[in-house]
Amino acid sequence: MTRKNLPHLPQLMIDDAVKAALFEDWGRAGDVTSQATLPSGARATAVVAARKPGVLAGLGFAESAFRQTDSDLRFEAVRQDGDRLSVKEIVARIEGPARALLSAERVALNYLGHLSGIATATSRFADLIAHTKADIVCTRKTTPGLRAFEKYAVRCGGGTNHRFGLDDAILIKDNHIAVAGGVVKAVEAAKAFAGHLVKIEVEVDTLEQLQEALTASPDVVMLDNMPPEVLRKAVEIADGRVLLEASGGIELDTVKAVAEAGVDLISSGWITHSAPVLDLGLDIEIS
Repeated sequence: MTRKNLPHLPQLMIDDAVKAALFEDWGRAGDVTSQATLPSGARATAVVAARKPGVLAGLGFAESAFRQTDSDLRFEAVRQDGDRLSVKEIVARIEGPARALLSAERVALNYLGHLSGIATATSRFADLIAHTKADIVCTRKTTPGLRAFEKYAVRCGGGTNHRFGLDDAILIKDNHIAVAGGVVKAVEAAKAFAGHLVKIEVEVDTLEQLQEALTASPDVVMLDNMPPEVLRKAVEIADGRVLLEASGGIELDTVKAVAEAGVDLISSGWITHSAPVLDLGLDIEIS
């Protein structure tokens, strides 16, 4: 089981996103296939099950899709977000009007598959570094409009969230440094601007830049595209004075060595922008 201290997504956020997705799918006339082929009073029972192993995320979105389509649909969650799934494992049961059930199916599965895919990808990274002190964290490389949900899925997979936007932390990158006139100048300007609750992180490309950054005492230093042997030297130089985040091109075959170098955080955009969808399907139960 991966689930730990999952954040709460407000129901209003979920319902609004799902409502928009339903309208997009139904178009101007609704589900004409179900209207054409199913009697208006027909009822059905279905299960949602995993067709591949993975980590579950997005059950609340699936429930919302069925509930908003027809209040007579009954949705029963069998598993919880953050649970690890095996092949053919049932995650939910739905019963009610057949037309409504099938009209909500695709929106429900789209959210479930996408978010569970992110949770599954995150868990693969997290499992590989579980023996170290490092945490896998996400980035702002998210699908427009879905950031909060994708970051929630990262948590379901055992990861941790980086900043949610440009407004909740200061992250000084190479282009900021170039315009500001250097690492120290950029950090000092940030300190003069930031409130006492705003963290300051600065990106460095070399060990020389790291040493320069440490003189300005940021909260976090991002070590960009450094191989494990250089990361180990960076950890020695920092000597616990700041949090160290490794970033840039982190993949499944490299993340273990990066974590074992002794960094505190490992950021990955891949877990949100390129995670494959987890295959979950809905099947009508025939009695």
